[in-house]
Amino acid sequence: MLYGLDERAAAIYAPVQAGLEQVESKLKGLARHLNQDRVNQDGAPAAVEDLRPLLDYVAETGGKRVRPAITLLASHSYPHDPDKLVLMASAVELLHLATLIHDDTVDDSAIRRGRATVSSLWGHHVSVLFGDYVFATSATFVCDTENIRIMRRFSETIMDLASGELMEYFGAFDPTQARERYDDRIYRKTASLFCTAGESGAVLAGAPENEVQALRRYGYHIGMAFQVGDDLLDFQGDESNLGKPVGSDLLHGVLTLPTILLLERYPKDNPVAALFQDRDNPAKLQQVLDLINNSGIMRDCQEVVRDYCDRASHELQTLPEGEARHSLAALAEYVRDRQR
Repeated sequence: MLYGLDERAAAIYAPVQAGLEQVESKLKGLARHLNQDRVNQDGAPAAVEDLRPLLDYVAETGGKRVRPAITLLASHSYPHDPDKLVLMASAVELLHLATLIHDDTVDDSAIRRGRATVSSLWGHHVSVLFGDYVFATSATFVCDTENIRIMRRFSETIMDLASGELMEYFGAFDPTQARERYDDRIYRKTASLFCTAGESGAVLAGAPENEVQALRRYGYHIGMAFQVGDDLLDFQGDESNLGKPVGSDLLHGVLTLPTILLLERYPKDNPVAALFQDRDNPAKLQQVLDLINNSGIMRDCQEVVRDYCDRASHELQTLPEGEARHSLAALAEYVRDRQR
């Protein structure tokens, strides 16, 4: 199975397994090719050896590779240049990894997926600069596709990702945050890249425009479901399987859907405001967690995830029948049912 995935996920990825293996090879090969085509003014190789351990570390972080899988599956039903699709899928995953590096730095996170973060190992200064390096590397891959539309869309996605992070920062610890702001924020932070994954794969494969847009909308709905699902996980499980403390988002002042519904349903004497005024009090955090988990809020949030996944599946009706369409539908079901 690819990347330590469970059997269900591996079966979903089966039609594009070869392409995903090439993506993995590209990620792991970044450190091996640091000096390629890069020279100083005197013709000597550029000094970039210090990046090697960082690139090796990031390439080994694993992950589900959902975004590059969508890019490859979006192209699979059409005649396409496999090399350009592998480049694009690699760029999408690198952009995702770069955002994780920056997120962990901003949040001062010590752990990601059960491993120490770049910022905790090398420090914030190195982490920010290295995140920038990975961003730029992803952009060079996109340029190699030689498709102006995709270059522009990729640039817009980076803008969306950054603006989503800024929205989260400036909206932290603000209990008046509306549901509409949450939807916009998680689109920018997460779903925008899923949109780009679907759209870019279809565009590079020469799909009809109506099918390009269907795959873009599919990416939107999957991305929204994915983020809401992640937000639910922040209230469940324990630190050992989440890779971070339960309630970590809440302690950072990040208002996700469960908290927003809690604020809407219990506007008076809501424990969220009390927690924000005394964040070092574990009893106040536990009070919020208990109220969310022992009410119907989690069930209602899960229904939101299911609705997004159903909408994603509906978008596939215009696509050609075949294994790629079936895998994309199965992926929607997997996101709906997933557990960390």
